[in-house]
Amino acid sequence: MKRRVVVTGLGLVTPLAIGVEETWSALVAGKSGIGPITKFDASETTTKIAGEVKDFNPEDYVSRKEVRRMDLFTIYSLAGTRMAVEDAKLVINGNNANRVGVVIGTGLGGLGTFEKFHKILLEEGPKKVSPFFIPMLIANMAPGQISIVYGAKGPNMAIETACAAGTHAIGDAFKQIQRGAADVMITGGVEATVTPLAISGFNAMRAISTRNDAPEKASRPFDLDRDGFVLSEGCGILILEALDYALERGAKIHAEVIGYGLTGDGYHMAAPAPEGEGMARCMQMAVDDAGIAPEEVDYINAHGTSTDLNDRFETQAIKTVFGEHSYKLAVSSTKSMTGHLLGGAGGAETAFTVLAIQRGIIPPTINYENPDPDCDLDYVPNVCREADVRIALTNSFGFGGTNAALVLRRYDP
Repeated sequence: MKRRVVVTGLGLVTPLAIGVEETWSALVAGKSGIGPITKFDASETTTKIAGEVKDFNPEDYVSRKEVRRMDLFTIYSLAGTRMAVEDAKLVINGNNANRVGVVIGTGLGGLGTFEKFHKILLEEGPKKVSPFFIPMLIANMAPGQISIVYGAKGPNMAIETACAAGTHAIGDAFKQIQRGAADVMITGGVEATVTPLAISGFNAMRAISTRNDAPEKASRPFDLDRDGFVLSEGCGILILEALDYALERGAKIHAEVIGYGLTGDGYHMAAPAPEGEGMARCMQMAVDDAGIAPEEVDYINAHGTSTDLNDRFETQAIKTVFGEHSYKLAVSSTKSMTGHLLGGAGGAETAFTVLAIQRGIIPPTINYENPDPDCDLDYVPNVCREADVRIALTNSFGFGGTNAALVLRRYDP
């Protein structure tokens, strides 16, 4: 018999705020976290806006010495983990360390470190490259450092599947517990790539918004006037536990994870498969894994990137899976407020989905002003909505045609 898996802790570092309550308050208020780029001189890049994390002091989470030895994505993940561990009141010690694992998703890992030391290599020569360069760069240093700091000695890995990485990480953590390989998993997604190279690369692909004169209006999923996603940074970290383990230690339960789907398009390195065929199979797999009927889903936290193809094809995929029920569902894209955290998106958005279930409030899709005829579902436009959300689904789709979906349910003993 499969073990039931529940969420007991949440941690958030986002362009909206640092902290779960602070981020959630901004989210349901429909605030935007998008603004002019301040992390570097963006005068020569086509896009001059991003979703930056504001007022983040790394030394609040790691020592000054360690700050110099870690990329920002690793520090974000440690910050989110501290919040989640404290929220879960989780104690890791010699009695349970081998049964506590870590799986973190990221899209690009230490890109900022790569840029920094490549510049040093070119200007100052190879002997000036730090011995910490490689450990700072690699994606698995986020779960590695979490393991080191908290003494978690169970399954440990990084998932690097572009914009689906955070959701894949949570799904994999869910399955690790479900099959008995661990009792507790620290999991989620993280990204810290508001850098010149990332902005320039996405500009070259014509993937990101150039609405520089109105940053707060730039991320507008499902709106006819959308012109690309907004690059953002941050993390969402969750504590997952086997239900019996959580109950035994008296943990507060936020929600239950009940289904996971993952598919590949087999189509194109950047564009989704026509009509969202791979997306639809992914959602269907998650619903089937959860053992529910599609009509039982109340809310979908959409991938909703604010790009032309994603928004149209995700809408079509929802219709394929949910049929007439698609028009009764609430669908919203929180990227309208946070921007796109790439590999961190799935972590943050799964946390948002948990909170929507727990608190009975669906975050809005802001900047929905000129409806796209091809996107005709209920996107919870501009204002949050009180609703009885018992079962919800969250989507993440990434370059390479990789897709992930999770189904969560209100915890019912």
